[in-house]
Amino acid sequence: MKRSLSGSRTIGRSCQTCRSILSARLLRGIFLAAGVALAAMAASAQEDQRKEQEAVYNGPEVITDVRSDESPAALRDTEPLSPQSGWQGSRFRNRQIRQTTSTGLLPEIVPQATAAPLVATTTVFNFDGLGQGFVGPNGRFVLDSSPPSPSSAVGATQFVEWVNESFAVFNKSTGHVVYGPALGNTLWKGFGGPCETNNDGDPIVQYDVAAGRWVLSQFAVSSGPPYFQCIVVSQTSDATGKYFRYAFKFTSFNGDAKLAVWPDAYYMSFDMLTADGGGFLGPKVCALHRAAMLTGAAATAQCFQLSTAFESLLPSDLDGATPPPAGSRNYFFNLGLNTLRLWKFHVDWTTPAKSTLTGPTSIATKAFMQACGGGTCIPQEGTTQILDSIGDRLMNRVAYRNFGGHESIVLTHSVHVATGNTGSVGMSCGVRVALRSSSNKAPSRRIQPIDGSAASGWIKWATLHWGTAFRAKLSIQESVIRAGCLQTL
Repeated sequence: MKRSLSGSRTIGRSCQTCRSILSARLLRGIFLAAGVALAAMAASAQEDQRKEQEAVYNGPEVITDVRSDESPAALRDTEPLSPQSGWQGSRFRNRQIRQTTSTGLLPEIVPQATAAPLVATTTVFNFDGLGQGFVGPNGRFVLDSSPPSPSSAVGATQFVEWVNESFAVFNKSTGHVVYGPALGNTLWKGFGGPCETNNDGDPIVQYDVAAGRWVLSQFAVSSGPPYFQCIVVSQTSDATGKYFRYAFKFTSFNGDAKLAVWPDAYYMSFDMLTADGGGFLGPKVCALHRAAMLTGAAATAQCFQLSTAFESLLPSDLDGATPPPAGSRNYFFNLGLNTLRLWKFHVDWTTPAKSTLTGPTSIATKAFMQACGGGTCIPQEGTTQILDSIGDRLMNRVAYRNFGGHESIVLTHSVHVATGNTGSVGMSCGVRVALRSSSNKAPSRRIQPIDGSAASGWIKWATLHWGTAFRAKLSIQESVIRAGCLQTL
């Protein structure tokens, strides 16, 4: 649950039809970023770091999959469960996640007010994705709950998108829908247990580039406790082929799941809740045995439970084909009071007792104020319904890339931009980008958001490309346009 709704709170992306854009339409210069030392690697950055109750956690909880198998047939040969079959959506869609209290004190004081000239580009491809009115070979997409929790990824030849409780597979060269829309639990037909019988959403779509595999997941919580995280890993790069299927059991409600690809594991984070969804228990971070899951073998997860002093941690997700240096920890981040907090997860599959989680290391930033105070204030055209900035947390993903001579991590979150507009509705919002690098050069920092005087930017997504390219996708709002998307380089 990226954020559940309560009353008038609405997640941004409430468009009539969501568009899945595979495009080279890129704008230069909106974000400028320079490297700073990655806290886990560069001692020279110690002057802007302070320890905040840093600890070393040992002896993780080891969770063995409670069920695993190989799908009996390829997905292309499996009759999909249709969104039109009477499914009413998960009754857990409206559970309220605790908001962070880590709010900044000041509007953003270093906004980037100008952009470089536009660069002429050519759209590679553009096609409709899942959204209201979408029709595929298996029927019409049904928008049945909020938030939509969209998730998607691009593979070698396909694009997979999952919105609400339904997913579809597209040919990325033609835009043709080759499978779907189908209910998410179609992936677990014949598997048994809650993963097959429940279709509760909160989907995750990932493509493991190094292995050429799809990793798809959703939770099964309707019949809990206990609660389950259901995961499938494709046997090839074809999302319509066969899958290895897994179910991991939790005694507490495993909300707001995120999944990242790393060489030694699939790393996940959760915000754990009590059974009624009203009590926050703290974040849980887990390493899933990637090597076992790529072969269909029985798999384990190693997890650390943190206290309620922290929430909404994000694991670092590998971009590109070059892995991190051998033995590199996975880096987890969350947003603090004018800080970024960093944890390092080392997993030992031979001797789990040697696995460790170290942190947090607090990395000071310029003072900031969360967009909309961390809540709801983004207006839309033609309605009084305002949108949620989700400014109280870092946005998925934390993108990592090894460039050979240096490694970089990019993070984003939404802030209030100091443009004179301080009203609770229509507050000017911007995107703050933090690019952290390790190299032989002296570290430096420039963390700058979009100036929100003409448009509000929020709910962003970022990645790193080869060379110096930084790419982001964000939602935008202007007084004369609908809430929509902008892509930048």
